[in-house]
Amino acid sequence: FFSCLFFRPCPLPFVVWMADKHNIVVVGHGMVGHHLLELLVARGCASNYNIIVFGDEPHKAYNRMQLSSYFAGKTVDDLSLVPDGFYETWGLQVHLNEKIVQIDRCEQRVISSEGKNITYDKLVFATGSAPLVPSITGSHLPGCFVYRKIEDLQQMSAYAEKCKRAVVLGGGLLGLEAAQAMINMGLECHVIQRSGSLMNRELNATAGKMLQQHVEGLGIRCHFFKVTKRVVGDERGVQKLEFEDGTELEIDMVIFSTGILPRDQLAKDCGLEVGPRGGIAVTDECVTTLDANVYAIGECVSHRGRTYGLVGPGNAMARVVADHIAGREVTPFGNVDCSTKLKIVGFDVGIIGDSLGKTPGCRTMVYSKETEGIYKCLLTEASGEKIIGCILVGEANQYNNILSIMLNDLPVPQPPESLILPTFDSANAAVGSVETLPGVATVCSCHNVKKDDICQAVQDGCHSMDEIKSCTKAGTGCGGCISLLTDLMNYEKGRLGISVKNHLCEHFPFSRRELHDIIRAKGYRDFDEVIKGSGNGGFGCEICKPTVASILATTFNKHVLEAPLAQLQDTNDYFLANMQRDGTYSVVPRIAGGELTPDALITLGQIGKDFDLYTKITGGQRIDFFGAKAHQLPLIWDRLVEAGFETGHAYGKSLRTVKTCVGSTWCRYGVQDSVGMGIALEHRYKGLRSPHKIKFAVSGCTRECAEAQSKDIGIIATKNGYNLYVCGNGGMKPRHADLLAEDLDPAMLVKLIDRVLMFYCRTADRLQRTSKWFEALDGGMDYLKSVVIDDKLGICEDLEEQMQLVVDTYQDEWATACKDPAVRARFKTFVNMPHDKQDPPAEAGALVYQYERKQKRLPVTEPANPLPVPQPALEQLPVNEREWATVCPLEAMVPNCGVCALVGGQQIAVFRLPDDRLFALSNFDPFSQAYVLSRGLVGDKDGVLKVSSPLYKQSFGLEDGVCLGDPSVRVPVYPVQLKDGVVQVMPLPEKWDCFRA
Repeated sequence: FFSCLFFRPCPLPFVVWMADKHNIVVVGHGMVGHHLLELLVARGCASNYNIIVFGDEPHKAYNRMQLSSYFAGKTVDDLSLVPDGFYETWGLQVHLNEKIVQIDRCEQRVISSEGKNITYDKLVFATGSAPLVPSITGSHLPGCFVYRKIEDLQQMSAYAEKCKRAVVLGGGLLGLEAAQAMINMGLECHVIQRSGSLMNRELNATAGKMLQQHVEGLGIRCHFFKVTKRVVGDERGVQKLEFEDGTELEIDMVIFSTGILPRDQLAKDCGLEVGPRGGIAVTDECVTTLDANVYAIGECVSHRGRTYGLVGPGNAMARVVADHIAGREVTPFGNVDCSTKLKIVGFDVGIIGDSLGKTPGCRTMVYSKETEGIYKCLLTEASGEKIIGCILVGEANQYNNILSIMLNDLPVPQPPESLILPTFDSANAAVGSVETLPGVATVCSCHNVKKDDICQAVQDGCHSMDEIKSCTKAGTGCGGCISLLTDLMNYEKGRLGISVKNHLCEHFPFSRRELHDIIRAKGYRDFDEVIKGSGNGGFGCEICKPTVASILATTFNKHVLEAPLAQLQDTNDYFLANMQRDGTYSVVPRIAGGELTPDALITLGQIGKDFDLYTKITGGQRIDFFGAKAHQLPLIWDRLVEAGFETGHAYGKSLRTVKTCVGSTWCRYGVQDSVGMGIALEHRYKGLRSPHKIKFAVSGCTRECAEAQSKDIGIIATKNGYNLYVCGNGGMKPRHADLLAEDLDPAMLVKLIDRVLMFYCRTADRLQRTSKWFEALDGGMDYLKSVVIDDKLGICEDLEEQMQLVVDTYQDEWATACKDPAVRARFKTFVNMPHDKQDPPAEAGALVYQYERKQKRLPVTEPANPLPVPQPALEQLPVNEREWATVCPLEAMVPNCGVCALVGGQQIAVFRLPDDRLFALSNFDPFSQAYVLSRGLVGDKDGVLKVSSPLYKQSFGLEDGVCLGDPSVRVPVYPVQLKDGVVQVMPLPEKWDCFRA
């Protein structure tokens, strides 16, 4: 009866109670208030109390820190912090869009705006703060807004439709986020700041200037030392700002972001004490000073006269209150560290401790690289033996290490500046390693997770990063602690005797998934940084090099042939084409969605004819050219690029195709434009590097002519939008894709694809198709939905941002390679021969073809081409061929890569190591029967230097030519030397009894 009565609107006050339970009433349902609910539930309080919550907004608790993403397409549900069924599961009574208007502390009861009259045993204020609007004329006019909650954004969005120019008053964190939102809405935006730099309360002037450069690069104009006198306008809206210095700025919209005030009026009205600057006065137990049954947490609090505007301190207060109510031992709330790592308008900013150097006698060390927007300032005590603060702008990779040393009073590396220099040594970095960290050390600042918490989670059975994140929430905030979490988890597992058998290879003690997290968290940019910082040493191998290359491409999306990334690429990525069984390549230009004009088709035909390429239409609605030689590739690309084509990435572990039917544009059954959608999706995701190849399809109706349900990402049009299927594939072991979501509009469709693909890229194993990845997910579709739809891990925004980076930094790899003379010069069959002599003579492995159906093709019989001519003995060589032969200048060779030289009628593969050691082998791979070894990956195995053949991955020792997989097979080894900067080989092999040892 009471439960029914409770939810019925009633104009008269009434009382709700359950006789066997006490009442906890929480006033406020923001981020901190919701965190308190989670903690109360975790501590078993839902069994002993009726937990009753009042929120004055119509929405469930949501992430205010991500408000700007609302203008980038996120919905209220996307921002929600409340999992489905959370209230119902734990019996929480939550009243949204309902204020508490009166509190009677004598009778311990609250009265709501809807007339509810509820007694309490414990009352918690979590009312947060309100925006501070300056007392200037005109601040009430239409077009004036604050940037605080969803309703503010909805009103701004509606009003902005008639605006061209917006201004934000205030250059702090929220002000910059508001400015970003205005830019996202297509408005010209200005930021007005009273001081001389942005975020002046957290950053010094130099750091603020660096941030300003980035902000202005986004199109936001900044004005400093400006004091607004009044807002001019009328009932139609604002028109301009007038400043104290007499200047004016014409505008259509104003957003006030000039600070916040604790929402403490309700507390004042019921006789509670407030601080000198506002805020409900509390003790170290977060109990109000005048009432032991009333608590306060978050931005509405004044603790020792200080208020806090960050979520971290509010969450810390929530922990204190939850422990106090649950009867647990309470760790008093003290001087909370307000260090934070943020991404402000897409720019990394880390703020630690006394960032402005207010401590008397402190020392300051600065590293600055203005051309890249990087500024780092480390502050220590006068002795240099204790860190007191730090600013990291533009690059915040060292944030975790510096924060850990400061919070846990660990020894400071000497010299201290090594912590912020780009080349600080690994020994110093080890100061904050997991073995030396005390149990109370903070591992995740976002959620205040300690080392002991992680160790306990591992002891309780959490043995994967997903389990750790789900159990402790560590790593689900900014993500900066992922590498430390990984190290700590593996350390604790090892200490408990739990075997970890997910190493990528002998060079890395991590799985691909873990290595991806480490590279993102530490900001590694090349293989040397990765293997030195997180590997076991060595040169790498054919497993880890392409894996790291793929991760770096997904994370930073630099051109794959940039130095030093080129050395990591498998032959397909190194030559930006697919190697075929005879050592030639196939070239596949992108034909987005399968749509092609007649003129473009004619151009492709002419290119195929001019280069004598076998031409075929692929199953993915593209045209494939076969038989291109390495030295022909740039010439073919020149023609394709000039005609408007770009790479189809058929050579990479990346998006291959988006297959489409004609959809509603032609088909009588089509309900949506499947071709248009397919083209849009292909252009969005082209170039995305992933653990394995990815294929899409878009069908215009449920007749499914594009076979979308057999693809990694399949889209089927409906009358109401699109159904999204994921993780299917054809091939040897076909798998039907699973339905993820129905009737999606295009924007939400893209969001979900962004999240699924990036989550796959981050968490899949090496060479794992989406189908196998999905089957290995613990929890299957329910878990995947919880991550990408419900945002269980709190990473959806991060996944979308990472995908947007890939989209924004896309470049046509063919065009870029052709424009770079140094890269273009690598495309040679023989490095020592002129362009008109790149084809091998008959005695040196000339390729043999036959013609069928008016096109050339490889012979049907194996091998595809003749075996190599036996190597001649020295006495059979002409005198002029017993001497050293020039290969090329050393600088023409990419370190850790090979080239092929044609010397004395022999193809010789020459390899250069990073330390400039040289090795030379026959270019012939006896297993594939093709001249391809020079294009293999160089590395080592168990200390033996080797090259891995690009076709069937057999490895041969660089020093003796012996096959590591079958020691009975050996290829010839040639003398090689470096003389006056020039690489030379002797055409006589040292060991020429090739192919059988």
